[in-house]
Amino acid sequence: MSVVAPCITVETDDQYRASIERLRPFAKRVHVDVSDGDFSPVFMVQPGKLWWPQDWIVDIHAMVSHPLDYVDALIALKPHLIIFHTEVDVDLLPIMEKIKQNGIKAGIALLKPTVPATVANLIAAADHVLVFSGDLGYYGGVASLMQLEKVRLVKAINPNVEIGWDGGVSVDNAFTLTQGGVNVLNSGGAINKADDPASVYATLVKEINKQGVI
Repeated sequence: MSVVAPCITVETDDQYRASIERLRPFAKRVHVDVSDGDFSPVFMVQPGKLWWPQDWIVDIHAMVSHPLDYVDALIALKPHLIIFHTEVDVDLLPIMEKIKQNGIKAGIALLKPTVPATVANLIAAADHVLVFSGDLGYYGGVASLMQLEKVRLVKAINPNVEIGWDGGVSVDNAFTLTQGGVNVLNSGGAINKADDPASVYATLVKEINKQGVI
């Protein structure tokens, strides 16, 4: 079964608070972006400023060059899932193990050029693999559906891993993504830029629960 997770991708505390209030009436699982202004060109709200409603399931996507500088602060927030990028120049396996030891799911993200076979050891250890198809640090990316091939490749390495998708999720492609094996559709611009975000969220949920074949 697939789910829709609205994204919070913002730079200031005020924007973060506004996003929380905007999503609060309908969101259940939410994807929060953290960035250091290095790995991603945009410097976003930092872990010490993050908070969320108690009933939310929160995934944190850390677009940072130095995960060791962030992991303790992110663990302290007790999210559902912490995702780091495989493209960083550090061994993520002990970091992932530390996350799991604290009762939090450990995820990895793959940028478009990253071939799953080159990070097979991380995929095998991960609870979640995020297929990244957007532009780091911004809403409104384009979903490159060619990236769906990665789902098959990732599942061949770790059949039980949860698959997320980040970048360009819309009403037009949500059904295709779920049929392609995506479990968590992280939706940024489609929901956050809408005049009626609750309505767009409801439509996305309806799309991913359709019955049929492509």
